[in-house]
Amino acid sequence: MSRYTRPHDGQVRLMTKIARMYHERGARQADIAQALNISQAKVSRLLKRAEAVGIVRTIVTVAPGVYTELEERLETAYGLTDVVVVDVDPEADEAETLASIGAGAAAYLEATLSGTDRIGVSSWSQTILAMVDRMRPLPTRGATEVVQLLGGMGAAEAQSHSNRILGELARMLGAEPVYVPAPGIVAGPDIRDSLLSGASMQDVTRRWRELTMAIMGIGSVEPSDVLATSGNAFTDEERSPLLAAGAVGDICHRIFRADGSLVRGDIDDRIIAIPVDDLHRIPRRVGIAGGPRKLEAIRGALAGDWVTTLVTDLRTAENLAD
Repeated sequence: MSRYTRPHDGQVRLMTKIARMYHERGARQADIAQALNISQAKVSRLLKRAEAVGIVRTIVTVAPGVYTELEERLETAYGLTDVVVVDVDPEADEAETLASIGAGAAAYLEATLSGTDRIGVSSWSQTILAMVDRMRPLPTRGATEVVQLLGGMGAAEAQSHSNRILGELARMLGAEPVYVPAPGIVAGPDIRDSLLSGASMQDVTRRWRELTMAIMGIGSVEPSDVLATSGNAFTDEERSPLLAAGAVGDICHRIFRADGSLVRGDIDDRIIAIPVDDLHRIPRRVGIAGGPRKLEAIRGALAGDWVTTLVTDLRTAENLAD
């Protein structure tokens, strides 16, 4: 006995044919319309319907070392615009972890710059140094200016190194470098106010208010060995009252607690750096940090809306998601 197969609905057959021509053979919609003697508008409409009824299904294959699902979880949990999770060897030490995060930050920066960005940089940061080390000059201008977000810190050699980082980043992006012509911490508020009122600092503070992006390290109150020897860390005398006030981290030497709230006091009144309100008005604030020593500081930075984008390592991202 012969089998009778009921013919498919004509529209279903046409949708399937169009979908195969478009998705499998790479035919253009205009060519499909001409071949099937229908309008291009109908081709477009049937392609959309083919997706709606399940004839066409999109499958995204995630490449090894890409963690988009984890990134999206963190974006939702912390209200972030973007998260970049960098694959790091589980056995990596702190220096290797920072190098990997820096490479991830370099790739992110190169992929997202508009060419018209005005970028602020907290130029003393091991992760920012690692980022700059892994960048190459862009074929077209990546930004109009790169501006220091805080004054020089630590020993003269460390300050010179900080300036070189900013200058090298500006060179890579084809941008104008803008330096803060003042120390990062001074003896008292009167000295700070006097320096801020000078013409050269007035130019810098104006540029701070015009920034479209900030690239910042996230510091912990307890410094790494490298940071401690550079003279950029808080002294024991400065650190004790900060810890007593609940400090967990800093961005541009603005100290915050675990809930992200600002720790005000003696140090805050002596800092020459972008004001907190100006910092929070920057549309894109990229925090670059990772490793177990920075976990509490990163949590505080996220809780206080100090950053809109986070670049970190896989293990830190997993801990943040728990």
